[in-house]
Amino acid sequence: MGMPRHHMLIFACLFVFMLVAPFLLYPIFLMKVMCFALFAAAFNLLLGFGGLLSFGHAAYFGSASYISAHAAKVWGLTPELAILCGTGTALVLGIVIGSLAIRRQGIYFAMVTLAFAQMVYFFSLQAEFTGGEDGIQAVPRGELFGLLNIQPDRVLYYFVLAITFGGVLAIYRIIHSPFGQVLKAIRENEPRSISLGYHVNRYKLAVFVISATFAGLAGATKALVFQLASLTDVYWTMSGEVVLMTLLGGMGTVFGPLLGAGIIVAMQNYFASFGAWVTVMQGVIFVLGVLLFREGIVGVIAQRIKKPL
Repeated sequence: MGMPRHHMLIFACLFVFMLVAPFLLYPIFLMKVMCFALFAAAFNLLLGFGGLLSFGHAAYFGSASYISAHAAKVWGLTPELAILCGTGTALVLGIVIGSLAIRRQGIYFAMVTLAFAQMVYFFSLQAEFTGGEDGIQAVPRGELFGLLNIQPDRVLYYFVLAITFGGVLAIYRIIHSPFGQVLKAIRENEPRSISLGYHVNRYKLAVFVISATFAGLAGATKALVFQLASLTDVYWTMSGEVVLMTLLGGMGTVFGPLLGAGIIVAMQNYFASFGAWVTVMQGVIFVLGVLLFREGIVGVIAQRIKKPL
């Protein structure tokens, strides 16, 4: 049936706005929003459409960040190859963890993913190449394909925009493919899906790996944006933040996680002067969001206009 007209309009408006945004706002802030928007969209694919709640997505985001930074700084790879190395690492990690985690359901699945994520965190803390508590600093941005210098923020911005927009569109296509429809059926009624002949665990593993891969793509890109990979990227709070972004924006919607990521990153950026109170503010906003927008901000809007968003 193709993409609905209102979805095409939203994507077009977003793309045009992001093209001119670096001339209006700080490019580093915008790139951080885009990285977390892709991260949230990847997580939403798993939770919102696959019905699988993971508390360990920081493992893929952070591990990809470390490998991408190491590949660029120590191995001297070009940016696109460094990002591919990080994304590939997240893919492999997703296969290993996902193949074990999908054997459990509900809260047990969530706890297994959290346990593996903590293992990745302690490995990152102890491994020599990660730099321990110092992380990997001064990561070179290099030259894209060995030709284009992406050291300037605005040049890197459009590279990140291409990655983010391409990733979100790919996730959109997956959601609206026959594979995505089967995922929704499994989410709504797993026993019924099994009775129809679908190999449920194969679909769960597939969506788990796809989600981990896109989360890794976001983390690998973030390492080049900030020229840093640190323990923050693999800590459990990072997994909590992406859950917050998805629920606040609207779980099971296309554009909800993007909005949720923008709100949370903007709060962290503009409320940074309040120090630890930022966490309290996030909690208050989350509670208000749950009370006032039970389906998420975009979810409520979709209900009002009676069109899927």
